[in-house]
Amino acid sequence: MTATTAQRAVPTSSDRSAITRFGNLVGSEWTKLTSVRSTIWALLLLVILSVSFTGLLIGLISGQWDTITEQQRQVIRLDPVSQILGAGFQFSQLAVCVLGVLVVTSEYTTGTIRASMLAVPRRIPVLAAKVVLFAGVTFMVAEVAAFSSFFLGAAILSPHIPVSLTAPGVLRAVIGAGLYISMLGIFAIAVGTLIRHTAAAITGIIGFVLVLAPLTLLLPGNLGKYVYAYLPTNAGQQLATTGQAADALLSPWQGFGVFALWTAALLTLAAYLLQRRDV
Repeated sequence: MTATTAQRAVPTSSDRSAITRFGNLVGSEWTKLTSVRSTIWALLLLVILSVSFTGLLIGLISGQWDTITEQQRQVIRLDPVSQILGAGFQFSQLAVCVLGVLVVTSEYTTGTIRASMLAVPRRIPVLAAKVVLFAGVTFMVAEVAAFSSFFLGAAILSPHIPVSLTAPGVLRAVIGAGLYISMLGIFAIAVGTLIRHTAAAITGIIGFVLVLAPLTLLLPGNLGKYVYAYLPTNAGQQLATTGQAADALLSPWQGFGVFALWTAALLTLAAYLLQRRDV
């Protein structure tokens, strides 16, 4: 190794200072996040809703197993994991949407965003610290919910369908559920940064997740199928599945990639406007 290469390999004092400053920003965001009771309640709600609705809905499926049609049983057999995870996460994802928006908009509501921007005039690192911290926290909490839901749902379905964590694609799907929720949290932060008003941002993201997707299926021909498949949350949810239909447009990782691209684009726009707007 040459002397020049060796010098480049050693972090400079300015590099170490930048890393330290960003670590301090993350620590500051952690203090903000945990000092509000609603944060803890929202994260607990994510776990509680996921596990309880999984138990309820999978219990109903198991209890009515002999009365449902063979076609319905075949759909469940094709991908029991998505049935288990989807049962709870369809509701618990709303908690992440709300909390992700509040991470940003609560500061605008209280006016503390001005203090944050005065302390760190470069606004992009503040947004990056929010994203890194919130994504990490939601991923860990979502994985607790995902594994708990999986083991509960698998136990309830076991008399009818054996579901094992070691089966092909199952572990990826369970971990993928946490990745999806984490990415959804970043998506919500981007929406909150763009809109800045709590009620409007929450209404917008929940409407996008729960209302817009079903409406796209009403579009004629293949147009509705393609629009539905490439919407961010629909594409991202593919990562939490193990069985794919023969006519599926995206594989699980492709779907998650589409969701990541949507989120990156929205976050880039949010960062641009954060730089341009007055706080």
